[in-house]
Amino acid sequence: MNRSIFQIWKPNVPRDIANMKNIKTMNINFGPQHPAAHGVLRLILQLNGEVVERADPHIGLLHRGSEKLMEDRFYLQSLPYFDRFDYCSMLVQEHAYCLAIESLLGTSNYSSTCSQIRTLYDELTRILNHMLAIACHALDVGSMSSIFWAFEEREKIMEFYERVSGARMHAAFYRPNDANLDSISPFLIEDILDFTRNCFTTLNEMHNILTFNKIWKHRLVNIGIINYQVCLNYGLTGVMSRSVGIKRDLRLSKLETYSNYYFLNFRSFLGQHGDSYDRFLIRMNEMAESLNIINQVIYKIVKHKKLVSKKNNNYTNISPHNIIKYTNPSY
Repeated sequence: MNRSIFQIWKPNVPRDIANMKNIKTMNINFGPQHPAAHGVLRLILQLNGEVVERADPHIGLLHRGSEKLMEDRFYLQSLPYFDRFDYCSMLVQEHAYCLAIESLLGTSNYSSTCSQIRTLYDELTRILNHMLAIACHALDVGSMSSIFWAFEEREKIMEFYERVSGARMHAAFYRPNDANLDSISPFLIEDILDFTRNCFTTLNEMHNILTFNKIWKHRLVNIGIINYQVCLNYGLTGVMSRSVGIKRDLRLSKLETYSNYYFLNFRSFLGQHGDSYDRFLIRMNEMAESLNIINQVIYKIVKHKKLVSKKNNNYTNISPHNIIKYTNPSY
């Protein structure tokens, strides 16, 4: 507390005899023991009633010394640490690590199927991330239904993690210049296709209950506004930067694109106001677009790789035409 910003800050409220007794500020700790901070964040908050007037963040708890631990380990032994860096987007962190190693080694001697599998699981991870963000946000605001729908879909994605790696969360599935192609079976492909169709239904339910809800809009519109200059000053990326209208998506960049995104047809979404409602809409649209990307990737995997069941020799191979009929029943 001795280094807190509150030692030199004073409220701008004029104090006189009339309102002296009505103003009472309070300094409290939020985290790291709070369930919402879960050991990685500490905030010193100055409250005026229920209004947070100032926040002094302490983010040093995020550092766990993983970089030091990786100094005396091989590249492959260091891979599981990246699952723990962001346990909302586990495989995306692994992908960034693999791309860094491949860039340092100057190699990319893996097949297109390997790249497609990475893209497939990256997009599943994006849905995993956004479902958690929107569902927990909705629960905090007051909508309980969304979290049940979203976590049902999250459980299915974690099952897909487990079927290729044996672990539900910290998969350690990706490998530099390599991928375990034997883990991608026809049964897994069929289940992922079934998931995409059901997930569209879940997204529609969440859209119907949240997007035009008066309480939801009242608590998100014009809340948490950021502008273009704030994005540049803080180095914000992803949904945060796109919510203010910055056209920044590495998947669509001709110079910085990675994996298999260059060969896919998809869109990125921009906001206009930079508030929480814009970010909610972008995340909802990105999840729908991720399902579209997953269908495209599976089409490519099946088209270029004959998937044969090892359990039943009479099992019919999946063909691209069947996938189109499966994902679009009206076709």
